Amino acid sequence: MPQTDEVTADHDASPESWLKKLGPGWVTGAADDDPSGIATYSQAGAQFGFNMLWTMLLTYPLMVGIQMVSANIGRVSGHGLATNIRQHYPAWLLYTLVGLLVLANTINIAADIAAMADVLKLMVGGPARWYAFGFGITSLLLQLFIPYQPYARILKWVTLTLLAYVATVFVVHISWIQVITRTFLPHFTWTAEYITTVVAVFGTTISPYLFFWQASQEVEEQQAHPPARALKDAPEQASASFHRIKIDTWLGMAFSNLIAFFIILTTAVTLHANGVTEIQTSTQAASALRPIAGEFAFWLFSAGIIGTGFLAIPVLAGSAAYAVSGAFQWHNSLELKPNQARGFYGMISISTLIGVGICFTHIDPIKALYWSAVINGVISVPMMVVMMLMASRTDIMGQFVISCGLKRLGWAGTGIMAIAVAAMFWSMGK
Repeated sequence: MPQTDEVTADHDASPESWLKKLGPGWVTGAADDDPSGIATYSQAGAQFGFNMLWTMLLTYPLMVGIQMVSANIGRVSGHGLATNIRQHYPAWLLYTLVGLLVLANTINIAADIAAMADVLKLMVGGPARWYAFGFGITSLLLQLFIPYQPYARILKWVTLTLLAYVATVFVVHISWIQVITRTFLPHFTWTAEYITTVVAVFGTTISPYLFFWQASQEVEEQQAHPPARALKDAPEQASASFHRIKIDTWLGMAFSNLIAFFIILTTAVTLHANGVTEIQTSTQAASALRPIAGEFAFWLFSAGIIGTGFLAIPVLAGSAAYAVSGAFQWHNSLELKPNQARGFYGMISISTLIGVGICFTHIDPIKALYWSAVINGVISVPMMVVMMLMASRTDIMGQFVISCGLKRLGWAGTGIMAIAVAAMFWSMGK
């Protein structure tokens, strides 16, 4: 049987080939460290120091498991999550999940744009609201007018801005022995504040919009390479495709969690060590670093906030657009021009512009993030349950239902997220 270019290329061990393997999983993982996520990780480090580093060890395999399930569904079926839910589950479930996802993503976009604008104001002065307008419109224009393949390459390179958080660590003094000890042997404090912060970290790291994005990006990757087809219809491509997905997802989520680890570490060794324990935004974290760690650390941390914002906004807007388009059977692809997929690009535009608009109102986008986190918590568990059920159905996955190992990992992540969400509501009720 003849092999496609995709199949033969995927086993190439050259550095260039390895770079090509970094696609949907790599961008998805990096987008998880958005400005609102940076704020959560900064608060974890500022409030509890090294005793929150262990969370990154636990969330890593769980994040890999559920994102790999998402990627497999997209690559095997040739459809995104919303399309699969529409075809196989009740309409009320589809519209509830998609509606809540769009609401949470729009709030998150507003918070990320506001954080980018605030940190730029902190760096150079000027009007934060107009910076927000500029960031939002620039991101929107990039999504509207750059085709998928070059845009995916842009996003891949933007992820490198996150290395600013690795660099920041090396401009401050750290006791690495203590870091290693506290990472593997943390000191737990079973208080409402500690539990709430753990829940926040889990909710930030494992988010529903990442599920929709990675599944849809696998479909985009397939459609962008004409020899590639849905694996249900082209099982001969399965070995190479699953090999690429595995490498991409494990490395992408490792990068994501490594950056989050360094953000917690940076704020632990600077802010927490100097008695600064209350951080509500990523901008506050950057500002608090300045007198403690110096100008260079401040500029690195701040540049990372802007860079990851440019990475996260298209992922948030795009995942909402993919979900709505799948629900209503609209054409959806970043390879299509705006006039070829009006509903899809209209949804990207609406969610981004509403996010920008919130920055011009009296609504505090950072406080609104609280409700975004609640909404994400509400939909994450049922969404993960649905994904795990879909990935085990032969009418969706054909012969490529997920393996027992991946099934155990996915259900473990689902169970832990359910416990985390229950703890979140418990802490809210206290």
